[in-house]
Amino acid sequence: MFSGIVQGTGKISKIISKKNHITLEISAPKNFNKNLKKGASISVNGICLTSLDNGKKNLKFDVINETLSKTNIGKARKGSLVNLERSITASTEIGGHLMSGHVHFAGKVDKIIMKNTNKDLQIKFPKKYKQYIFEKGYIGVNGCSLTLGKVNNDSFYVHLIPETLKITNLSDLKKGSFVNIEIDQNTIAIVETVKNSLAAQKS
Repeated sequence: MFSGIVQGTGKISKIISKKNHITLEISAPKNFNKNLKKGASISVNGICLTSLDNGKKNLKFDVINETLSKTNIGKARKGSLVNLERSITASTEIGGHLMSGHVHFAGKVDKIIMKNTNKDLQIKFPKKYKQYIFEKGYIGVNGCSLTLGKVNNDSFYVHLIPETLKITNLSDLKKGSFVNIEIDQNTIAIVETVKNSLAAQKS
């Protein structure tokens, strides 16, 4: 599990294509890999990936085709910046919201609005997820825990403060960029419970 509070960005230093997956090597920020153990879970652009070793030189991950097809990691290139977060512990301060690292879809940035040092993003989403996306709810964008702004039929807004832009790769986004979206699991559970309860009352 993750908190959605990105700890820094890493740079992809190598991409090795294999039959059913790719292997990524990522140079991490200073001290990010301290005490890292093989098999540890790390959020990479919001995707929960398993460390192949202790990350002494570079972080290394295998990424299967299923993940590549649903996320923006398949579009990444050598030199691309990715958001990184270590998994939370029992003593972790959770400043965002709980995230699993299981991306639901890659959303397309439809509009970027600059406001002095702040930035607003309008992001498109598949309409089948509309019931789980509402203003003031939580959303994960490239592994960042964000609060939803205005929500339309097929898009939503998020408002980025300078600190988020400084620490994450959201500052590099352009119109047409794809971002990994994770919907809040608690929201999904509540919506589905209410739907099932209403359906049971009608039957």
